[in-house]
Order: sequence, then C-alpha cells, then structure tokens
Amino acid sequence: MSINIVPVKTKSEIKKFIKSQWLFYKNDPNFVPPIIADRMKLLNREKNPFFQHAQAQEFLAYRDKKIVGRISAIVNDNHNLTHNDKVGFFGFFESIEDQNVANALFDTAAKWLNDKGMNAMRGPIDLSMNDEIGLLVEGFDSPPVILMKYNPPYYIKLIENYGFKEVMLLYAYRLTSGNYASEKMIRLQNIIRQRYGVTIENLNFKDKTKLRADIQTIKDIYNSAWEKNWGFVKATEAEFDYIVDDLIQIADPNLVLIAKVKGKVAGFALALPDINQVLIHNKNGSLLGAAFHLLTKKKKITRVRIITLGVLEEFRNTGVDAVLYYEIGERGIKRGIVEGEASWILSTNEMMNKALTSTLNGEIYKKYMLYEKHID
Repeated sequence: MSINIVPVKTKSEIKKFIKSQWLFYKNDPNFVPPIIADRMKLLNREKNPFFQHAQAQEFLAYRDKKIVGRISAIVNDNHNLTHNDKVGFFGFFESIEDQNVANALFDTAAKWLNDKGMNAMRGPIDLSMNDEIGLLVEGFDSPPVILMKYNPPYYIKLIENYGFKEVMLLYAYRLTSGNYASEKMIRLQNIIRQRYGVTIENLNFKDKTKLRADIQTIKDIYNSAWEKNWGFVKATEAEFDYIVDDLIQIADPNLVLIAKVKGKVAGFALALPDINQVLIHNKNGSLLGAAFHLLTKKKKITRVRIITLGVLEEFRNTGVDAVLYYEIGERGIKRGIVEGEASWILSTNEMMNKALTSTLNGEIYKKYMLYEKHID
C-alpha cells in the first residue's frame, strides 16, 4: 500500500499529530505520556517564542487511512547565524517498524528543509537544544526522566539505514544517594569551600524581587557558560522567560542553586523532581489527570534530574562544580531523594564526565545519539 505524507496545518491537526504518539507505545511499560496541553503550547507559533526566529512544519504519514508515522522539519535561524552553517533539524519522529515509512518521512522533511536553503539535516531535536533531544540508543530497560526522550530500539535501524551518521553522543549518569559522595568527595568539597570562599544560595520563590534578580543571574551564567559548547545557541530573553515559566511550576527552590566565590557569582545548578515517576500513570495525557497524579502521588517522587549545571570560565578550575553536585545530593537526601540523573552530558565534555565518574561515582546508564545527513 502507498504511503501518503500529509502536512499538518490546523490546530486540530496539531492535536492529532501530538496524540498520534500513543499509537507507537501501546504496550510499552516505559512510555511516559506527554501532557497534551504542554505539547500544544510547545508547538503554538504564537505562544512559543522559539518561533520568533524559527519555523517548522509537521507531517503525518498515512497508509490505508491509518497514521503510521510523523515528523517535524525545523529551521532555526539563530542556530545558523551562531554556527555559520545551513543545518536544518528533524524532530518528533515516530514510525512503525517499516523502513519505507521512515524513508518517506525523512525524504519529506529533507525536501522541506532543502527548499528553505538547508544543506544538512540533524536530529532528533524537538524543537531546539533547549528542548528534548537525542535518540535513545542504550538503556531501554527503564522509563525516561523528566524532559528526556524515549523511543523503541528499532528507531536506530530506521535512522541509520536512511544514511544518517552519528554526530554527537550524549550521556545520562545515574547517581545514588548511598554512593555519590565518597570520603574523597566530602574532603574535596570542604577544601574547595574554604580555599575559595565558596557559598551556596538557593532561590526564594516568595521574594519576587530577589527571585527576578536571581533568574537574571542564572540566565547570564547559562548563556556564558555554555557559549562554547557544541550546538549551543543563546536563548533569547523571551525564550528564557518562557523556559523559566514552565520549569518554575515544578522546580524545588532548594534544588536551584547559585554558587559564589568570595561573594562573586561563579555558577549555578538546577535539579528538577522527576515528575515522570508520577506522570507515567497519566495514561491519556490530560492536564487534569496530571494534576491529580502529582497531588496524590507526590511522595513517590524519589529521583531528581540534574538538568543543568554551569560554571563561568574564570572559575572552572576551582572545583565549584563539585560543590554544587555535592550540595544538590545532600539537599535531595533530606527530601527523600534516593537517586539522581545527570543529563544530558556531551561525550566530548571531558571535565564534566571526569567529575561525574571519578568524583561522584556516577554510572553511565543511558546513551543518546544525535545524527546528521547532508541533503543538498
């Protein structure tokens, strides 16, 4: 039977695009349903400031009037200005285990990107590096943590058979409460605190004036600390505000930390409660259902994801990152946290990978891959 690729145009079609994800994970116990309202907001051209400098087109694949796949093609002008290239992206990829369906989806996305002047296609990225990225290639035996991707193992073959090449490997580290802080780690962070006058502050959500100032500080560190990282694009003011508005609804202020060296801001760390431990029960992805499960199962959240940690370049040899990791661990334990995930970490980030393995006894337990293919 022929495969029909249809562009998504209306709000109702966007919703169908989002809800189609359930078709590919019917019997998968590790699937965490997304909240449909959140996905609608993410893909809303008026509400998501990403679209102030980017454009995207979603497509659905049909066979015999049944949805058999989906994909989004994305052009991020700020990426291409920052990196002086013409790379387009694909995201939200789903497909039945059929190479013909996958090829049709990739062909369609490649043509759309090529028509926009792009000469390469990279992904999966949903929608930008500030969102969910990467294809899970190792670690299929457990559900994803908050804001991390999950997919069937056969997607690897579908993507690589199309001609995509590996371009960047990402790591997810598992940290356990009984193992993360060795005697060496405890001594080291104490020495660092004393030698450099390191102090740690957490956000205060009740003091709105201080909160706004701290968020501005975090934004400045974020854009500076990651500036030289592979694939990084500075968040615009509007994008950063958009991200903060979302994260602040689920963040624990005691796990959003700012580090100072002798009173001077040096870095920050953000760990989020892994609400996926609860949302996995929200089978239909409704907002009301998510609120109910979060309210009634809050005590079941025993894991955090260290989603971002950045240290300004001038303080990178001081060990401030180790103090931040240690502080998050100690604070998490007091809140009943027994496990953490540090993700995602570029495989090329030697300093961070060394800190997580040798100092914090972290174990790489999931790997994600970004792929790229020339399309001109």
